[in-house]
Amino acid sequence: MVKHGLGRGFESLIPTELVDEEFDPTADEVKGEKLIELKISEVEPDKEQPRKSFDEEALNELASSIKQFGVLSPIVVVKIEDKYQIVAGERRWRAAKIAGIPKIPAIVRTLDAQNRLELSIIENAQREDLNAIELATAYAKLKEQFNMDNAQVAERIGKNKTTIVNSLRLLKLPDMAKKAMREYNLSEGVMRPLVTAEIEIVEEAVPKIIKEHWTARQVEQFIASHKKRSSAVATKTSAYAKEEVKLADKFQSKVRIGMKSITFSCKNEDELKNLIKKLEK
Repeated sequence: MVKHGLGRGFESLIPTELVDEEFDPTADEVKGEKLIELKISEVEPDKEQPRKSFDEEALNELASSIKQFGVLSPIVVVKIEDKYQIVAGERRWRAAKIAGIPKIPAIVRTLDAQNRLELSIIENAQREDLNAIELATAYAKLKEQFNMDNAQVAERIGKNKTTIVNSLRLLKLPDMAKKAMREYNLSEGVMRPLVTAEIEIVEEAVPKIIKEHWTARQVEQFIASHKKRSSAVATKTSAYAKEEVKLADKFQSKVRIGMKSITFSCKNEDELKNLIKKLEK
């Protein structure tokens, strides 16, 4: 049986794919709007939106999920004559069509309400008291809620495109790093080097950043030294692996070569005695 559940939609009236409400300073602007179900055929995409292509494989995967669980987050629409035009959520709508469900949960806004929401988010994004992760969340919300690209967000906020792009990259950080940014007001400059780092490096670096007040340069040096150590270990492990095989064949014993040691392992006392004899030759 296919479930057409609305999931957390009733409690989350600003659904997005990028925005985490925990870091969203504008999460309550439109609480109280009515959530309804619309026929798929009543909804149409915004022909003026900048996003023109959608990954077919990703859409099919989302469609499979929708068949099983329903649309978990409502789309946002405005009514244009006898149709409802999508403001946010075209990907969900397309996947729902593929899934063959007849209706989709939606929040219907008036154009005036949509314009007020945009102004509210822009005002929040221009606040000086927002930390870096809250600011990035506000930018992502503009992109998701109003189908803007990075250049359009930059124009509305009054900053250059590179600033917006760099800020949005912070949303790729693990949750623990984003929470630390909010709780300790860590700067974008300090955290940016960690965006592409492995999770283990991030988890090790963040407490040091907080406790020792690292600069961006110190973070970069930490990442570089970690990679250098990992590379050195990998190289030595690869080189020693060949030697381990040769010694294992020669002495008929399990061999492990460490940084400054060679270890032979025997299954029983007889193997140990034989190994000792071979080593004494």
